[in-house]
Amino acid sequence: MLTIFNAVKRVLVGKPFRNDRMAHTLLPKKIALPIFASDALSSVAYAPDEILLTLALAGVSAVAFSPWVGLAVMVVLLTVVASYRQNVHAYPSGGGDYEIANENLGKYAGLTVASALLVDYVLTVAVSMSSAAAYLTTAVPSLHGQQATIATIGVIILALVNLRGIKEAGSVFAVPTYIFMASIFGMTAVGVYQVATGQVGEAPSAAFTIVPAAGFDEGLVGLAGAFLLLRAFSSGAAALTGVEAISNGVPNFRPPKSKNAATTLLLLGVIGASMLAGIMFLAQATKVHIVLDPAKEFLLNGSPLPEGYIQNPAISQIAQTIFGPGSIPFYIVVAATGVILVFASNTAFNGFPVLGSILAQDGYLPRQLRTRGDRLAFSNGVLALAAGALVLIIAFNADVTKLIQLYIVGVFISFTASQLGMIRHWGRELKLAKDKAVRRRMMKSRTINTIGFGMTALVLVIVLITKFEQGAWIALLAMFILFLIMWSIRAHYDNVAKELAVDEDSSPRALPTRVHAVLLVSHVRKPVLRALAYARASRPSRLDAITVDIDAAETAHTVNDWEKLDIPVPLTVLASPYRETVTPIMEYIKQMRLDSPRDLVVVYIPEYVVGKWWEQLVHNQTALRIKTRLHFEPGVMVASVPWQLKSSEEAKNLQDVQ
Repeated sequence: MLTIFNAVKRVLVGKPFRNDRMAHTLLPKKIALPIFASDALSSVAYAPDEILLTLALAGVSAVAFSPWVGLAVMVVLLTVVASYRQNVHAYPSGGGDYEIANENLGKYAGLTVASALLVDYVLTVAVSMSSAAAYLTTAVPSLHGQQATIATIGVIILALVNLRGIKEAGSVFAVPTYIFMASIFGMTAVGVYQVATGQVGEAPSAAFTIVPAAGFDEGLVGLAGAFLLLRAFSSGAAALTGVEAISNGVPNFRPPKSKNAATTLLLLGVIGASMLAGIMFLAQATKVHIVLDPAKEFLLNGSPLPEGYIQNPAISQIAQTIFGPGSIPFYIVVAATGVILVFASNTAFNGFPVLGSILAQDGYLPRQLRTRGDRLAFSNGVLALAAGALVLIIAFNADVTKLIQLYIVGVFISFTASQLGMIRHWGRELKLAKDKAVRRRMMKSRTINTIGFGMTALVLVIVLITKFEQGAWIALLAMFILFLIMWSIRAHYDNVAKELAVDEDSSPRALPTRVHAVLLVSHVRKPVLRALAYARASRPSRLDAITVDIDAAETAHTVNDWEKLDIPVPLTVLASPYRETVTPIMEYIKQMRLDSPRDLVVVYIPEYVVGKWWEQLVHNQTALRIKTRLHFEPGVMVASVPWQLKSSEEAKNLQDVQ
């Protein structure tokens, strides 16, 4: 079984890398951009949709405000990018928001940020994959209704790609990401030209009348209208997710790391803001209408839409309007958007494992997350992220509108905390700096971070107010639970460290009074004789052999064989009136410990080494139960003595060949 698993692993993941290959995994800017920026860039595929469908609750007149909502999102995006450029220069180690909050605001703030980021990374994968599935059904309508299955397959494939290593994943993702950027900018350029020359058509949904929701019959008026505008803005703020990934991934850049990371951040901000502006402008120009429930909120000539109507995303409708349905450019735009949404999840697949490794080093997560796998990727972190995303996709049936209500809460918590932490960081550094030029740079950075803090804190309040009842409470609850789990893990590690610390009683010179060896005997065969030889070679103070009387005839046969060989070790027969094996052995060991509590007891257990998975099911089961019970007994050690069956040699030869 192990051989088959290793063979499959090598096919899927590839050959293992040596430690000296680490330098080859560092990324140039042209590869780092598609890896770390794909999440933020891909948000133009769903952020405009969420703005439009939220405003549509107040009717067609409210949709006219969508460009202004998009502009507000762009301003926040560029401000956050400018703020994070200061972050990567000050903290290039890769801890990102967690390290900044932990160092400047305390461990509670650091752990809060870590919880928020981990939850948001999982949501990034779930939202991006679900949105990609929606775009695929646009191109292939027969797949409509299978979004959850498509998203699940996508997560599994992406996890396998990332298990092969970060640079290999980046090489796979680079070309499609650049194709997506080129297709969106190309569509925007053609669309703007058509608008300027009066040739632009209307989107397929432009002919539909939007039925306002209850309470919005008069459009965006009063407090309800203002609240709806804020809600639309908070949904559109999903465009900012992924900005923090670069600050977590600085160690993956080629030197000079912080400079290259800051440049990549700048490119992300400019490209992302430009694409969002283009999409929002064209959506308004082509009169794209998107609603939450087309069957109830759309009317065509005063009547409900016909059965089977499928609402396409904004980019799909814009591409269809500008290039024509079924045209090659239309399919290029739709395909590139679907692919980039799949690859957007890769940002999380790079950020989550790195952050998990840092948290594991600090003792807040299991230590298995801190080490790299065969291909120098944090394999356990990749698998944990994939598992969390699959749970969300299945639970919410890959519904983007439902999932996005849980989204961005965590990322704005981390944004706000990190900017506050940076303000404190610069304040502390300014007290130490003497050079005037250095102080000016620090004051400039502090000003940028202060503006960033004010803006992200305001957006966080808006997000919490407008999204709490729509599902944000689920994300907050998940963060709280994760906070408690990580705090408990750290407490456990601290308690174990105290318990295992060396003191006077644990001096390396301290030896047990005596060593009492016990050999477990089932039948007198070669494995038992080998275990006996090893036990005698260790020269214990006392050596006993024991066998459990399950069947009187077999026990008599075992005792007879023992005596025939004239073995100079007494064989004790343990009674077992209820035909149990483990209980009599445990009672015997416990009595030994009571009689001589300072003695060390070493139990020798013969075990078979098998080569086939099914052989393990028919061998060693009793030994496994005995070992499990003995591990809880203080002052008792277990010595497993292997005996290799022929099948194990065959398995070993196969492994050597591989």
